Amino acid sequence: MDLRDEVTELTRALVRVDTSNPPGNETAAAELLREYLAGSGVEAALYARVPERANLVARLPGGDGPSLALICHTDTVPADAGEWSRDPWGGDLVDGVVWGRGTLDMKGHVAAAAVAFASLAREGFRPAGDLILVAAADEEVGDDVVGLRWLTDVHPEAVRADFALNEGGGERVELAGRAYYLCSTAEKMSAPFRLRVHGRSGHASMPGIADNALVKAARLVQVLGEYRPEPELGPEVSAFLRAVLGEEPPAAEAVARARALDPVAAEIVEPLLSFTLSPTMIRASRERNVIPAVCEVTVDCRIPAGKGPADVEPVIRRILGEDGYDLEWIERWGGTRSPMASPLWNAIEEFVEQSEPGARVVPVCCAGFTDSHWLRDAFGTVAYGFFPARAMDPALAARLIHSADERVPVDDLELGVDFLRHAAQALSR
Repeated sequence: MDLRDEVTELTRALVRVDTSNPPGNETAAAELLREYLAGSGVEAALYARVPERANLVARLPGGDGPSLALICHTDTVPADAGEWSRDPWGGDLVDGVVWGRGTLDMKGHVAAAAVAFASLAREGFRPAGDLILVAAADEEVGDDVVGLRWLTDVHPEAVRADFALNEGGGERVELAGRAYYLCSTAEKMSAPFRLRVHGRSGHASMPGIADNALVKAARLVQVLGEYRPEPELGPEVSAFLRAVLGEEPPAAEAVARARALDPVAAEIVEPLLSFTLSPTMIRASRERNVIPAVCEVTVDCRIPAGKGPADVEPVIRRILGEDGYDLEWIERWGGTRSPMASPLWNAIEEFVEQSEPGARVVPVCCAGFTDSHWLRDAFGTVAYGFFPARAMDPALAARLIHSADERVPVDDLELGVDFLRHAAQALSR
């Protein structure tokens, strides 16, 4: 079996293991991977805070050179089979495409990392520094603290690395007729907060004698939804614009200049110019005929790397006013970055040039959250999100992630194996 068939079959097998989170049940996927790696003579360890939610870690020992971790997660978001054209956990292979929940996020990547790792082991590859494979649990939710966050706290020796490759980038986009591959070198902080708006309860048939907290909250929701912060150019966006435009425009002109080049460029740039505020949940009265005295609004807030809630809260209070609500930060994850110049960046550039001459690698900041945060925060790891994909239109792939009919072309699985092998070998020269 060649590597293309190997990664295809492993992806299909992983899809058939339902690791929808919640509840996760990632141990079943970890055991499948451990058995697969054993076939190549690789011993893998399972680390579990909760028995049914194990993380897998495997290692090819190296010397004193730079260590590289291949990071991935085995849990997926749930799927409603009624919305799908095929069984979400069937792993069907149709016309060179594997269907199923997690094929893009990120069991196809898991399989590619495992196949790259196992094939190097079979060939007797000895890296300059340790090569580590981490298939973590609980990335999609994270509330149970059983995945990479837990590993960095409780078993740091198992996952410490100088460099890491993870999800969050690798898409091939064409801008003004030129090919670019996006590499995530940073990510925004996930810092949701809760607004608690107070009023006075009463019977819904007599609204004049109550003070409806839901109605009061509606004004705040509208203000948050309409607010657009002042744009700023972070280092990743500046580097991206210089690469695609040949110059760095003022922050206020960045979106327009990117859109004039290509609408896709504007879509990449716009969410990275500032923090974002997205009201997503609201809770008020539990009864139809009771005017609520309290209304809670949850707001998804994403803050650029290098800033935090202390920078954003004064702005929120200014646009909402100081009175009539309580503000509580729920969590503060992410907001990390890695340098854009490194031996790993050079390895990525080399691979792209070899596989598609003339294409360029450009840095971006991931607008979402990945497990790269935990490695950067704990060890100062230079972590990039890069898993090359060019067989599927990136706009289609973006729509399929966390949605129905998720699927991945086998060509991209094979490309991912080739890249991960190249990165490990390049860091060992």
